Amino acid sequence: MNPPIQDFQYKISLGQNFIFDEALLSSLVEQTPLKPGDAVLEIGAGRGDLTLMLAKKAGQVIALEIDERLEKVLLDRFSRLDNIRLVMGDVMKTDLGALMEPYGVFHVVANLPYYLTTPILSMLFRTSLPVLSVSVMVQKEAAQRVLAKPGTPEYGPLAVMAALRGRPYETIQVPAACFTPPPKVDSAFLVIPFIENPLLDAGEIALFERVVDSAFFMRRKTLLNNLMKTFNFTRQQALNCLSNLGIDEKARGETLDLDQFIALYRQIKNEIN
Repeated sequence: MNPPIQDFQYKISLGQNFIFDEALLSSLVEQTPLKPGDAVLEIGAGRGDLTLMLAKKAGQVIALEIDERLEKVLLDRFSRLDNIRLVMGDVMKTDLGALMEPYGVFHVVANLPYYLTTPILSMLFRTSLPVLSVSVMVQKEAAQRVLAKPGTPEYGPLAVMAALRGRPYETIQVPAACFTPPPKVDSAFLVIPFIENPLLDAGEIALFERVVDSAFFMRRKTLLNNLMKTFNFTRQQALNCLSNLGIDEKARGETLDLDQFIALYRQIKNEIN
């Protein structure tokens, strides 16, 4: 039996929009690549409804929650289960390496606060931790940015980084009415199985991300101009990086696919070393 929630004051500042429908929560868990016995890091336990559903399948759930007002509720709800570990803290300030080290490889599952979707996903795409998959509820527009293809208005750094680390796809769309309190927009559940053999080493991610960010720095500017500004290149240096790859000097960053970004990263790495 869920504890009463009528007296709980939801914090807009924390992006608190919870799902209580057990059938929907069960469906979300089934959409993930989670296998019996696997470890899961849940970002944002909320009132624990998704946590409890994950615990039915996972070997261990590490539930991270920032709102201290929920600690007693969660401890009570998890008290009869020995495969849930509650950790109170901010995911952006928590040492996830130290937290997850005892569990080996793990999955990430989250109903993400909309205002933190991009920072959290970007952090997960950069991580060198042994993540097997990321399955997240996000605002529908954020899902479109993750899944976007080159040449579309939604295409940007988030789509490139998602493609670098995994193979993202959308499972189901979730209307705003399914949440308490209902947000102003609909959501989508994304599943991103991570690639087993990363395309770049962990030490290369920072510069690669800088190259990608540079390409979209000013979307109306050419890739050539953006590279010159970001890396303090002469026009000829930037032009050489592009011409060596057969990229037109008038091309914009939004036209490059993942393979071209990787090739461009390697050109720029050679140029600055």
